Amino acid sequence: MYPHTEHLHSTINDFQFPNGFHLNENNRWVILRDLIPWAKFEEEYASLFDEKIGAPAKSFQIAMGALIIQQILKTTDRETLEQIKENPHLQYFLGLSTYEYKAPFNSSMLVYFRQRIKPEIINKINEDIVKIELDKQDKKKEENQDTEEKKERIKNKGQLMLDATVIPSDITYPTDLGLLNQGRKFLEKIIDKLYKPVKGQLEKKPRTDRKKARKAHLVIAKKKKITTSERRKAIKKQLRYVSRNLDYIEELKKKVNEEEILSRKEREKIEIVRELNRQQKEMYEENKRTIENRIVSIEQPHIRPIVRGKARASVEFGAKISVSYVEGYVFLDYVEWSNFPEAKYLKEQVEKYYKMWSYYPESIHVDKIYRTKEKRKYCQEKGIRMGGPKLGRPIKNISNEEKKQSQLDERIRSKIEGKFGEVKRNYGLNLIRTKLKETFTNSNSNGNISNEFNNPL
Repeated sequence: MYPHTEHLHSTINDFQFPNGFHLNENNRWVILRDLIPWAKFEEEYASLFDEKIGAPAKSFQIAMGALIIQQILKTTDRETLEQIKENPHLQYFLGLSTYEYKAPFNSSMLVYFRQRIKPEIINKINEDIVKIELDKQDKKKEENQDTEEKKERIKNKGQLMLDATVIPSDITYPTDLGLLNQGRKFLEKIIDKLYKPVKGQLEKKPRTDRKKARKAHLVIAKKKKITTSERRKAIKKQLRYVSRNLDYIEELKKKVNEEEILSRKEREKIEIVRELNRQQKEMYEENKRTIENRIVSIEQPHIRPIVRGKARASVEFGAKISVSYVEGYVFLDYVEWSNFPEAKYLKEQVEKYYKMWSYYPESIHVDKIYRTKEKRKYCQEKGIRMGGPKLGRPIKNISNEEKKQSQLDERIRSKIEGKFGEVKRNYGLNLIRTKLKETFTNSNSNGNISNEFNNPL
């Protein structure tokens, strides 16, 4: 049976709220608001501002809350504001006292929120929430136990899982020819900008041959298969154009005040292209494919290629992160833009565990690259069992008990691998879209703040 449509309302004025409408206390945003210790970090956030100068800043709850909303809903800056306008539960989450159909701030403010709220604050919030929740569980189990017995028993407790992964950034796949062409086009715009004030003073405009340069690039870029010699010839041409444009810019700088004509960002970008040109020239002349601190994006020069050797992508472009997994919660511990050894921070992460819980883990579960002699010795000193097989040749006659323990250790370690897949598929860590280096960790690292949200990293 299909119901008739006479009862459907035709105008917005016909829609009515039930009498005494109020927020649902079981709503996820209401629950999350009560979990986060907003007041604890309000003073730290306030210290970033001058007490007398400048417009009144938004509160920490609004700033941090907006970033959490954006991360959980996976929305753009503008869409985040639309969601806040439409949802009274979101406005309550931000600490507003009454519902109004208007945004509490402009969408551009989200950029400043990401810059102001450092990763350290986010990690502190994560740790406080997790500690509060797990302490509640422990108190229920140990209410009747004596304090001294508790201290004696808790020398080592819990499982700590460590691993590292690369978080790819949203950049065009870099090629030497493509980067040089991009740099050339940018320099041509700068030449136009610097030439305009001295147009009547110079006999003629610096020759850039932009049409020829563009044609030379497209001839190779449009080919499906490119030989090595063709690629080298094309790179040589683009290097010549870029080098000449850089020389022209230096000449024009002598005749004008560059700070008045060019923005700070443009001046910085010129130096980035200059360094790119130097690297590409060195690789071309010495016929090599790698160079230290290689630039793979002009817009985001901090990004580095990280060789991973994975089946899907042997090289990834982005930051490498080291994380720890405790009781279903994931903590972002370290972020670097280089391919650091995965076991580099093992000691620091174990000590962080001790600082947070006042005891060391009973066992630590890591992959093969962590299980060095040095790291094993450190774990033995702290009374920590390192999961996985022993170093050296495989034991032929391994007992069933040891075999089962090894399999169990591997199953436990796989949990953190599962979290990587979860955050990359569901929470946007497979492609970071922020461009600024200082806002990278704030865009997609809002932490596993709640079991209700299941939102790790």
